[in-house]
Amino acid sequence: MENYYQPEIECASAEQIRAWQNERLVKQVKHVYDNVPYYRKKMVEKGVEPGDVKSIDDLYKLPFLTKDDLREAYPYGLLAKPLEDCVRIQSTSGTTGRRVVAFYTQNDIDLWDECCARAIVAAGGTNKDVVHVCYGYGLFTGGPGLNGGSHKVGSLTLPMSSGNTERQIQFMTDLGSTILCCTPSYAAYLAESIIERGLQGSIKLKAGIFGAEAWTEEMRHDIEEKLGIKAYDIYGLTEISGPGVSFECSEQTGMHINEDHFIAEIIDPVTEEVLPEGSKGELVFTSITKEAFPLLRYRTRDITVLSREKCSCGRTHVKMKKPMGRSDDMLIVKGVNVFPSQIEMVLMNKGYPANYQIIVDRVHNSDTIEVQVEMTPEMFSDNVGEITGREKELVGALKAMLGIYAKVKLVAPKTIQRSEGKAVRVIDKRNLYK
Repeated sequence: MENYYQPEIECASAEQIRAWQNERLVKQVKHVYDNVPYYRKKMVEKGVEPGDVKSIDDLYKLPFLTKDDLREAYPYGLLAKPLEDCVRIQSTSGTTGRRVVAFYTQNDIDLWDECCARAIVAAGGTNKDVVHVCYGYGLFTGGPGLNGGSHKVGSLTLPMSSGNTERQIQFMTDLGSTILCCTPSYAAYLAESIIERGLQGSIKLKAGIFGAEAWTEEMRHDIEEKLGIKAYDIYGLTEISGPGVSFECSEQTGMHINEDHFIAEIIDPVTEEVLPEGSKGELVFTSITKEAFPLLRYRTRDITVLSREKCSCGRTHVKMKKPMGRSDDMLIVKGVNVFPSQIEMVLMNKGYPANYQIIVDRVHNSDTIEVQVEMTPEMFSDNVGEITGREKELVGALKAMLGIYAKVKLVAPKTIQRSEGKAVRVIDKRNLYK
């Protein structure tokens, strides 16, 4: 098998996609109503019965689910299949509150592998490639998802997991890895480490599939230049299945959503009104093929835009733009909405590496924001006056972007701790005063 491209699915007509979604949604709503008392109660409270949903046009009638619901229903409250039919769980990091646990039947695993296989093929992967997976394995969905997708394509799979950068680079050079799968922050760290060792000529990478955290176009171009690859975005959530819900193709103008498995909506995060195509709002997903853990109208909190503009790759499934931030992770500083991606955009445009931290605090009942930014070795050799000038320049650029004053502190190279998983970008000390 040289390829796992599925044109009969990925290039299906709008009519065929809609027919799949209508049929599968109706079955899924009944499946959930019959087997998930927690969600059935929400439907009853809203006065909705399964027979009221006859097509995707009726999707708006169903109640939303949020991460709070998943935590409240932990661990088995949203399970739609007998436990003996389930073969695996995956889980979020659980950094706040209870963990979110998702369940999978074998069929759920097979469909998830298929979605990730599509992402690898869209990045140019075939059975001739060596797929280097250094997302974390275990409960985190990143490693298992891309691992399964790589197997489905027939690629040689290196299940490296995260960490041990020396070993990562050794296997990368010895075995000729061609596709790298990890978080963008770790890809940037690998690139930095490879350049430090002078091994650019020993690397055979052609593509990278990066996700699990926010990253800007500026960061993409920086990684592409340093590693000599094309960098592709991939999107997913543990709650929905994991990576592979959507993925970029060669056009790199958004991620195709696997619409034969997921229905996407955009809503106003405040009014919960469904917005028309092309509107910016909160992304909502409905799983229409998941058996064990099928979520209906799950609010992701990610802010994005959906588009059905014709794509040069031939795929017809709707695209979502790279999330612009999260409605729940958005910082409100002095009454102003601040997204970390805005700050990263300014830093990358000014030639700084993607190593920074945002520290929000409260002093005398007033919010403060400080951005600590690593200098490049060349910048670090500047005299004190030049460094002070650079800080003032960044203060001005950030104020133009954010509309508020942010203190800037330039720090020595490698001062900010590197992450081999998700990067810790924001430290909000205001929580200490609650």
